[in-house]
Amino acid sequence: MNRDTSKLLAQTGQFPCSEETLGPQALAELQARKFRRLLAEVLPANPFYRRKFAALGLQLERWRRPDDFRLLPFTTKAELAADQAAAPPYGSNLTYPIGRYVRLHQTSGTTAQPLKWLDTPESWEWVLRCWGIIYRAIGVAPGDRFFFPFSFGPFLGFWSAFEAAVRLGHLALPGGGMTSAGRLRFLLENQATIVGCTPTYALHLAETASKEGIDLPGCPVRALIVAGEPGGNIPETKDGIEKAWGARCFDHTGMTEAGPLGVECVEDRGNTHLLGSECIPEVVHPETGETLAPGETGELVLTTLGRWGSPLIRYRTGDLVQLNFEPCACGRSFPRMLGGILGRADDMLIIRGNNIYPSAIEALVRRFPEIVEFRIQVSKTGRLNALRLEIEPIPSAEGAAPMLVERLAEAFQDAFHFRADVQAVRPGLLPRFELKARRVVRTPV
Repeated sequence: MNRDTSKLLAQTGQFPCSEETLGPQALAELQARKFRRLLAEVLPANPFYRRKFAALGLQLERWRRPDDFRLLPFTTKAELAADQAAAPPYGSNLTYPIGRYVRLHQTSGTTAQPLKWLDTPESWEWVLRCWGIIYRAIGVAPGDRFFFPFSFGPFLGFWSAFEAAVRLGHLALPGGGMTSAGRLRFLLENQATIVGCTPTYALHLAETASKEGIDLPGCPVRALIVAGEPGGNIPETKDGIEKAWGARCFDHTGMTEAGPLGVECVEDRGNTHLLGSECIPEVVHPETGETLAPGETGELVLTTLGRWGSPLIRYRTGDLVQLNFEPCACGRSFPRMLGGILGRADDMLIIRGNNIYPSAIEALVRRFPEIVEFRIQVSKTGRLNALRLEIEPIPSAEGAAPMLVERLAEAFQDAFHFRADVQAVRPGLLPRFELKARRVVRTPV
C-alpha cells in the first residue's frame, strides 16, 4: 500500500476489515465454513436445490476440499428461467415461505426473459454488507454525498447502493424523473461527491454538461462508480470519463441474481476485486465446463455465500474473466479480475470468419474524441455476417465526418484485420442510454 493511499484510508477509516485480508488458506477455510452453513440452511427447505442435488447424497462434513465442491453441478440462467416459467412467478429457488420475503428485483432482460429475484430481510442485509466492502475499497469518506442519476425501477444495483450509503450515514440523492440537464443542476446544488451510474450515462452527462456550459471538472464530484456494462474497465472509456469529470472512475460488477460482488480498489487501477469472503469464484472453459488454472481466461462461475433466501450455487455467469490470486497493494487478498469483465461468452460476433467482441470495438471507437456515440449493425449477407459501424460525431466535427470515417475504418482494419463499413450519422440521431447500452443491433435473417 503506497503512502498516499495509506494516508487517505487513515483519514477515512476505510482500512480493509479482517476477512478482506486473510491469506489464501484462511480465506479458503472461511469460504468452506460459510458454504457448509449455506447448505445446512438450504438443502432441507429449498425445492430447487433439493431436487437438483437429490441424487448426490450430500454429507455436509465432506465439503472441505475444492475437489468436493466441484462435484456439484452448475446452475444456469436458462435453468432458473425454466423453473420460474414452470412455477410462476418466482420459481422454486426459495428457501423460506413466501411471507418471509420483503424485496423483489429483476434482471434487465438484455439477453433473455427477465428473472425475478426475492430477498428476505437477512439476505438483503447481506447485499448491503457487500456494498459496505465496496465503499471501503474505493475510499468513501464520512462527508461524501452520493448521487444516483436515474429512475430506479426493479433493478437491484441502484436500490442496494442507495440504501447501503444511507445505512453508512451518507446523504444519498435520488435523481429519478429529471432530464439529464436537471440532474446535473441537482448534483451541483447539493454538492454531490460520488456518482453511481453506467459508463455510457457518465459520458452522456458529460456531453450534456458541455452543451449546458457546466464545468464538470470544477464540480465537487471526486469519484464515479460505474456498472452495468463493460465500459468501466475499457481503458479508453475509463479515460474519457475521468477526463470529462476530472474525477476517478471505479469499476463495479454485480448481477441482480448474484448481488454486488466486484469492485476496483483505490490501489489497483484497471482490475476488479471479487469479494472472496462473500462468494466462491471459479473460472471454467465456456464450452466444456472444465476448471481452468489460475490466470487462464474463461467463464466466471459464482457461488453466493450469504444470500440464503435465494442462493446461487456454481452459477455460470456468462462473463469472461482472468483471475489473479496474488495479494493486492491495497492489502486485500480477494482474487482480482484482470481488466475487469473482458466480455460475455454469448456476445462474440463472427464477422467474415473473424471473432470479435463488442467491448473491443468500443475500445477502438473511444480513441476518437470526435465520436460521441456509436452503434454496431450486424446483418447476414449470404452465408456470412456483415458489420456496419455507425458513428455520431460531436457537432463541431460534423464537417470533417468523411475524414473521420476514413480514419476509423483504417484503424479498424489495423486492429481486427478486416474492413468494416463505417458510416457517419447526423448529430443526435443515435439513441442515448441511462442504463445498459444496447449498441449491437442484429438484423433478423
